[in-house]
Amino acid sequence: MLRFHTYVLIALMILILSSCGRPVTDPIGTLGKADEHSSRHRTSLMMLKASPDRTSADATDALQGLIYRPGYADDVRLEGLEILVETNPDRLLRTTRQRLPRIDDPMWLEAYCQWLGDQDWSDPQKKAAVNEALVSSWGVFWPVWTDEEDRPEYKALVKINGQAQVIPLVFDVFKQSKKGSQQGLRDRCWVLLHRLGRRSELIELVEQTPADSDNLMMVDLKAAVDDFGTVPYNREEILWLRKLRQPERAGFWQEAKVAVVNMPQSRRREMEIRDLPVVVAAARHRPELLAASKPMLLETTEAKLRNIKHYYEKEPGMPTDGSRRERFRTHRDVITWGDVAAITLAMEALSQVPVRSHIFDYADRDHDDKGTEYGGIIQLDDSGRFELREFPPKIRSHDRRFNASQQMFNAGYTALFHMHFHAQRHRNGDHAGPGLGDLNYAENTRTNNLVFTFVDKNTMNVDFYRHGKVIVDLGTIKRPSAE
Repeated sequence: MLRFHTYVLIALMILILSSCGRPVTDPIGTLGKADEHSSRHRTSLMMLKASPDRTSADATDALQGLIYRPGYADDVRLEGLEILVETNPDRLLRTTRQRLPRIDDPMWLEAYCQWLGDQDWSDPQKKAAVNEALVSSWGVFWPVWTDEEDRPEYKALVKINGQAQVIPLVFDVFKQSKKGSQQGLRDRCWVLLHRLGRRSELIELVEQTPADSDNLMMVDLKAAVDDFGTVPYNREEILWLRKLRQPERAGFWQEAKVAVVNMPQSRRREMEIRDLPVVVAAARHRPELLAASKPMLLETTEAKLRNIKHYYEKEPGMPTDGSRRERFRTHRDVITWGDVAAITLAMEALSQVPVRSHIFDYADRDHDDKGTEYGGIIQLDDSGRFELREFPPKIRSHDRRFNASQQMFNAGYTALFHMHFHAQRHRNGDHAGPGLGDLNYAENTRTNNLVFTFVDKNTMNVDFYRHGKVIVDLGTIKRPSAE
């Protein structure tokens, strides 16, 4: 048997060596095939360098493909860049702008950025194009690099522009990206500047935007600063803000604007987009919340939650510290005015019999449906009353997942809470609270959220949660017919 395996191994080696040794007769075609051996790619590049065909459209396409198609060795890619920068620099720059932010191989990203940083970009237009590509790519979050100054894009920008010019350059790219097709670039710049701790400078920049600016995103951001004193943090919040600026939601915007007038000026910079529905609901139901001090609200809320029965998620998919993870006092240092106001309004909404009746009725239907979780939003109806609005998922995965539909997102821009159930069984207390998927949802959307979990047939535990893994157990609610 050992001898047989040896023969097989020798045969494979001969096959590989023979394939490597085949003469290259079509260098452009060989470069276009990622599954060819790297030695044949290298031979093709050597042949192409000496060939008048290196400037042809087919050669340019093959060289460009080395940048983003998977399956090539990094040294092959870099050698291709050296040829392309000589034969068609404009195509290289266009491909770099389009493809650099989409690279999913950190080693190739590092090599590519280092190569860009080592080139001579003395031409102002070419330099601007490379800078834009590097900033756009830097805006994409990579967990591999925890320090922004370790990012290969940052290092390349320093080489090209000097360290002192890097942050101003990011601002310039953001300000100059006015075309509709550059929305993604604007979003990445915005998120990057927040990661770099430049939020206050962003707000100042937005404040200086003229009202008649042709950059519609900046006009919407300026309206948020002027009317509420705040701006979005991430791409989802930018979209959220722009949806609120649409004519069909003008009434909501105006109502929030009037309500914010009654809030202390110092509180406005702490506000988030998710707080706007809270402000509107507070103005209608609990206007004293708008002027109430945060310390007073903290004490009042903690007192209400102190002696109630708590349940908590035992397997949320993250390091567990038991029930403390879902206690109000655990998050006291990061709880905002908006959090305590939202919690206060949630408890008021859940004290109302029609709301609880609807929640239990919807939860019963979720319990009976073993193919998905159910969810929706809690909002104010046209008369200003709290209501649950149902949005059963369009995409059904399994009984431990809720997929929010686009219709739910569209309706949720003015809603107080996104909500869903853990109703797989009536005694489900071990899963009372958001799991890892729920927390990721909150992190991405930055919404206020409630999850309702059956602990027995007539009782559900309620948890409030939002981004930053802030979870507050609000205790339990009872089925009205069982009280």
